[in-house]
Amino acid sequence: MTRDEPTGTTGESAGGSDGRAASTTGGTYTLVIDLPEPTVLSVGALGDHRFPAGAYAYTGSALGTGGFARVDRHRRVAAGEHDVRHWHVDHLLGHSETRIDRVIESAGADVECVVAGRLPEGPVDGFGSSDCGCVSHLSTAPDVGALADLAVRAHGAATE
Repeated sequence: MTRDEPTGTTGESAGGSDGRAASTTGGTYTLVIDLPEPTVLSVGALGDHRFPAGAYAYTGSALGTGGFARVDRHRRVAAGEHDVRHWHVDHLLGHSETRIDRVIESAGADVECVVAGRLPEGPVDGFGSSDCGCVSHLSTAPDVGALADLAVRAHGAATE
């Protein structure tokens, strides 16, 4: 089952720090991210990279014991409430202008690489894909809405 959760003005959607319980169900998720201004970020071992202004989609898995609680952690990083940079996406989310627009989740589905492969290419090879053979798990497009629609379709096709 694919779930598309728009993020509210506080940077939260269902399961966030908005008072609702986080989902411990695992699966695959895509964060649709808005970066309004271009920036150069250091992405851990991947080094410094230029990120043009626009929309980004990061696809990851939350198959461990905490399940989709990992998404809540990403929200805290984006809100400036958590400073530890553990995953590549933390470096992008930790930028002060970054905003998570929405989260698409496929509960119980291990389709991270399939979803990432159905989305447009991203600006950084190896981003989020150091544990698999994919080129990248970060994609980009000029428009947040269009990229979100592509991500919803990618999750739907991957879980059919």
